[in-house]
Amino acid sequence: MSEKRIDKKRIPLSVPNLKGRELEYVTEAVRTEWVSTAGPYITDFERQIADYVKVPEAAACQSGTAGLHLALRVLGVKPGDEVIVPTLTFIAAVNPVRYLGADPVFMDCDDTLTMDPKKLRAFCETECDFQNGILTDRQSGKRVSAIVVVHIFGNLADMEAVIDIASRYHLKVLEDATEALGSYYLSGRYQGKYAGTVGDLGVYSFNGNKIITTGGGGMIVSQDPELVKRCRFLSTQAKKDIVYFVHEEIGYNYRMTNLQAALGLAQLEQLEGFIRVKQENYDAYQEEKIPLLPFRSDIRSNHWFYSYLAKDRDGLIRFLDEHGVQSRPVWQLIHTLRPYLKNRCFQIEKADWYYDRIVNLPCSTSLSREEVTQVAALIRQFEMRQ
Repeated sequence: MSEKRIDKKRIPLSVPNLKGRELEYVTEAVRTEWVSTAGPYITDFERQIADYVKVPEAAACQSGTAGLHLALRVLGVKPGDEVIVPTLTFIAAVNPVRYLGADPVFMDCDDTLTMDPKKLRAFCETECDFQNGILTDRQSGKRVSAIVVVHIFGNLADMEAVIDIASRYHLKVLEDATEALGSYYLSGRYQGKYAGTVGDLGVYSFNGNKIITTGGGGMIVSQDPELVKRCRFLSTQAKKDIVYFVHEEIGYNYRMTNLQAALGLAQLEQLEGFIRVKQENYDAYQEEKIPLLPFRSDIRSNHWFYSYLAKDRDGLIRFLDEHGVQSRPVWQLIHTLRPYLKNRCFQIEKADWYYDRIVNLPCSTSLSREEVTQVAALIRQFEMRQ
């Protein structure tokens, strides 16, 4: 058994960095008593996110999950539909499919850890029929209505290929960009386009471990402002008349609070600086001879999470924990989880390989170079024993 490190503070995996104007803005929200789901910070945060990612409209909501739920509903996913999703992702990308009474079809990843477009195309071509503008899963007889593409750890999926497939088969595309705020394409058809702004709708998350945080919260964006306005309407209980409380359809209590938005605005002011720190620390691990999974060379990634391929994943996680360093494996593949064991999978191979090997390393924007060196030394020490 390794000796536990007890003389120094623990190095966390990913924690928020609240050293900007957060307290000032939140205090102002409290002072003016705009603390709930109305207030100027909400509209300011929506506008500034929209300006940052270059879209006409953004709608703030309580969480990334809430945003994904609203987006899938607005995109027309119906009970009995199928939605193509990745298996290597956080479960929040998939659960909203079930909220709407639809079923996920699980797709493999490629070496970016995002959805494999070659297998996506193969599924549509070989497993489905396309007639009268509708794609039908031949095995289940169900309509395939949408694709949920997740940009994993700040890497970007091959959206050119995904959009071509979606256009061919009349599928809606929802971008789960909850981990990729600030990532954008440097070349190709979508040069200059930010994660979340290529598909029909995109969603960001501001959970506590994300690159910027509101404590909890999300944002829906699109190049089509009407889709975003529809999401905002549903997020406020579908209230048609705000004076007489007229509701003509089912809505949700999914609006972000003014307190959260105040925090978000202060965080957004620091986003580009956070991305620089993420890049510097990613490079520092490499300089310490710790090879991390690469990000695509044709994108500017936000470098949100760092992935190391370990010979003994669980052993390394235990060893780091014993020495005061928090790390974690990648999420358990969703098609192997109890709620989804009966759902359709298509050629899941590479996701299994990465699941067995990935260890996510400390990557907070407050992480120091000394701490990177310390983590790297521990990894080298462990690997030399293998």
